[in-house]
Amino acid sequence: MDNGQLLELNGEVEEIIFRNAENGYTVLSVNCGGQEITAVGLLPFVSIGEELRLIGKFKSHVSYGEQFAVEACERSMPSNSAAILKYLSSGAVKGVGPATARRLVETFGENTLEIMENQPQRLASVKGISIDKAEQISSELQKLFGIRELMAALQKYGITPQDSVRIWRFWGTAALRRIEENPYFLCSQELRIPFEQADAIAAAQQRPFDDLCRVRAGLAYILEHNKNNGHTCLPKDRLVQACTNFLSVTPQQACDALDEMLTDGNLVCDELEGQAFIFTPPLHRCETYIAARMLMLLRFPAQQIPCIDQEIQAIEQTENLEYAQLQKLAIQEALTNGLLILTGGPGTGKTTTLNAVIKILKKNGQKVFLAAPTGRAAQRMSEVTGCEAKTIHRLLEVTWDKNDRPVFQRNEKNMLNCDALILDELSMVDALLFESVIRALPMGCRLILVGDCDQLPSVGAGNVLQDLIHSGLMPVIQLTEIFRQSMRSLIVTNAHRIVKGEMPVLTQRNSDFFFLRCHDWEALAETIIELCRTRLPKSYNYSPFEDIQVLSPARKGTLGCLDLNTRLQAALNPPSPDKKEITVNTTTLRQGDKVMQARNNYNITWTRKDGEHGEGVFNGDVGILTEVSKSAQTLKVVFDDKTAVYDLDSALDLELAYATTVHKSQGNEFNAVILPMYQGPPQLCYRNLLYTAVTRAKKLLILVGYEQAVAKMVQNNRKTLRYTGLKHFLIRE
Repeated sequence: MDNGQLLELNGEVEEIIFRNAENGYTVLSVNCGGQEITAVGLLPFVSIGEELRLIGKFKSHVSYGEQFAVEACERSMPSNSAAILKYLSSGAVKGVGPATARRLVETFGENTLEIMENQPQRLASVKGISIDKAEQISSELQKLFGIRELMAALQKYGITPQDSVRIWRFWGTAALRRIEENPYFLCSQELRIPFEQADAIAAAQQRPFDDLCRVRAGLAYILEHNKNNGHTCLPKDRLVQACTNFLSVTPQQACDALDEMLTDGNLVCDELEGQAFIFTPPLHRCETYIAARMLMLLRFPAQQIPCIDQEIQAIEQTENLEYAQLQKLAIQEALTNGLLILTGGPGTGKTTTLNAVIKILKKNGQKVFLAAPTGRAAQRMSEVTGCEAKTIHRLLEVTWDKNDRPVFQRNEKNMLNCDALILDELSMVDALLFESVIRALPMGCRLILVGDCDQLPSVGAGNVLQDLIHSGLMPVIQLTEIFRQSMRSLIVTNAHRIVKGEMPVLTQRNSDFFFLRCHDWEALAETIIELCRTRLPKSYNYSPFEDIQVLSPARKGTLGCLDLNTRLQAALNPPSPDKKEITVNTTTLRQGDKVMQARNNYNITWTRKDGEHGEGVFNGDVGILTEVSKSAQTLKVVFDDKTAVYDLDSALDLELAYATTVHKSQGNEFNAVILPMYQGPPQLCYRNLLYTAVTRAKKLLILVGYEQAVAKMVQNNRKTLRYTGLKHFLIRE
């Protein structure tokens, strides 16, 4: 039945079949005069036992049959004793279970809810309810009613149920009043509601478009938006122009609001090379602190290591190798200074150099810590050095605050207990995370920073590696010589050709770098599927789940990650009666799927194989979905050496990972990488991105697609412009 006719139904909620806590999408069983119907729609505030007036249409669903698609809903609290008992027994009110619900309804009948809300002292007359518990029950009911009222008021503006709960926790019963006073309060750092949603509320309140509160919020939004694009600051004139265009206000109105925000300390203005730049206070403090601390590390002598040349010679003799001159210089600099930046492309001997530094430091009684930004990068660091390496978050002993923001237990008041810290993959580390690292460094600790300056910059704000190097104040050794064993790898050779703007060799047979021509997008996609499903597993014994990674320049569109993941899931892990699955947002996650964590979540619990347990899974972590429990409403994902347990809310952060963007792959290496090459926009197809993709492959790289697309990426030496202050603060200090 799908006649498109709007109907009105009245009934009582019998069961909540499914609810997406993120967006409030709910599947209900409703008793309409003795007839059970399934209703679906955005109904975040509905509970069992409530009486509903629903307006919508009947539609047929391929898998679930006939459903009533709700377009509008009016609800009323249960009005008879039986419905009230059902409502309270459902667990809707914290602290009231079936037994307590029965006693309450037996005592107060149809007046139960009114008494619970307005006369809590009377609840204490019921067996098992103390005065304290009565107050608690009343408070929980008032909270529930308040949250529902808030959800109902904000839902029309696209504010999710989860965000409504956060707003309620922050403001409590004053939430609606505060929003009425100034909806742009919602855009604060504590609440982080998108500007567009606050603006929609303001428009409904008929506030003038040039309201000072709106302009202030718009300026903050523009800075936050640009922070998400990697900038720690913006030129003042650029910020004013962006505000003028975005809000349709005059430059003078934008400047007036900006001046007010500078006066009250909500923003900071600093002059860099004669130009005014605007920062948020946290990012200004961050970059000025990094500059001061790095210069302090330069000036503060680390513990001297004696007889460095003899130590180097001893390792050469013991391990039957000979270091290149630049490698020897890097070892000497690392052991002489308190600070060194070591850079170089693949095959230039960074690992060999670091291993010598670690050996000599440990031989001289130094306590050496190793860290990297991602779990995979830390694991690889452990493998190549033979020493334990941790993620930065684990090194700094991360916890979180009530707003789910990271709090590091290792800081200036509780510093790391080490003599030397080696930090790998520095190009991935944003300014705020790097600040946290150096705050935890004790005076006299040696800091060795390792990275490839030709890779993509960090996803977060800042350009730490480039700024440190380009300041001209830091000791930097760039390894350039490709060693004989690496020269046999066409992956390494072509990576260096790409960096220099030269076309990679695409025609060499029997190598680790292949190019497969495809001149049709559908054929290109089918070739990628066949490589993953059949050809590479058969020829190289590579697993599409553990060894092979498809990378794409884009997330959306044909041959973007979303498109490729849908195709690859169907080919590599199709539906099966013995595989449970669940739909999260619009994505089906199936037992056995390769999945990725899409954002940091500090609340997810995990257990390692050795029994260690903790909390926190981070953006970019890749694992296998091993268990889907619909009864317990949980999922289990195995990430390398730990198993994480997800509830349905946290599962919203999971996405398929058969294919991922080049940006998301940073810090990881894979035995085999497949990269589609197609004509795309210049901002997605450029040299550094191709270089980063190529250097993710350890043993095999396959480019599939158009040869001219490869040539265009090599020619497009687009540099990602980032407005940052670190380099300027270093020079100014």
